[in-house]
Amino acid sequence: MPMNSAAMDVGSASGMVAAGSAVRVQQLRKVYGSEPQAVTALVGVNAVFQRGTFTAVMGPSGSGKSTLLQTAAGLDRPTSGMVWVGDTELSQLSETKLTKLRRSKVGFVFQAFNLIGALSVQENILLPLRLSGQRGDAAWIQQVVDRVGLTDRLTHRPAQLSGGQQQRVAIARALATRPEVIFCDEPTGALDTQTAGEVLALLRSVVDETGQTVIMVTHDPVAASYADRVMVLADGEVVHDMPQPGAERIAEHLASLGRRPRATQEG
Repeated sequence: MPMNSAAMDVGSASGMVAAGSAVRVQQLRKVYGSEPQAVTALVGVNAVFQRGTFTAVMGPSGSGKSTLLQTAAGLDRPTSGMVWVGDTELSQLSETKLTKLRRSKVGFVFQAFNLIGALSVQENILLPLRLSGQRGDAAWIQQVVDRVGLTDRLTHRPAQLSGGQQQRVAIARALATRPEVIFCDEPTGALDTQTAGEVLALLRSVVDETGQTVIMVTHDPVAASYADRVMVLADGEVVHDMPQPGAERIAEHLASLGRRPRATQEG
């Protein structure tokens, strides 16, 4: 049923000029609470995420990876430092303007799908466009629906779909506005191994074939092996930054973090 009408560079951000970047952060710091109970989640993180790349962000619980995703996506404000989505720096935006930017330039895919049960698949996919007052590109929406394999499911409700199908709806919804970047927080955490592989292959394809940018937080070395590059955080800092090394090497890097002195962090 038809719908109705590069490489990633992560490193020093001093004097950043990143014309091809989808997202960049400079000296990003996030502290929760106040002294003497303050918890530092991010410690001066610098990173550039180029357009058309797939990045996996990893680290142990409390490493700061989820905080990095939330601040880079404009869901949470950093204590200090700067975040750009495309050419827009977020720190000076009002909450209203920040909300408008998230609706138009940022897509989100979460472990829990976050679909609205009373809406059909088609209505869930088009929801970001409705909220932002956009008509959308009908040809692009049709391409997205075809790519995620939902053409024959558009009138279904989420409860009528499998977990993998629901996550495909979430990915299609994230793509609907042609965002600068798609942020994924453990997108395969609630899926079985086979379905997780299908979802990861889909995310890989939207990078390779439509030039989207994906930044994915994951605990899973196999999931991270679908990315172009892997960033590993520990204690609020980037401790490894590597081109795709394969699942085995990723697991080795994660295991090595156990030999680092640990501080209590929020991640």
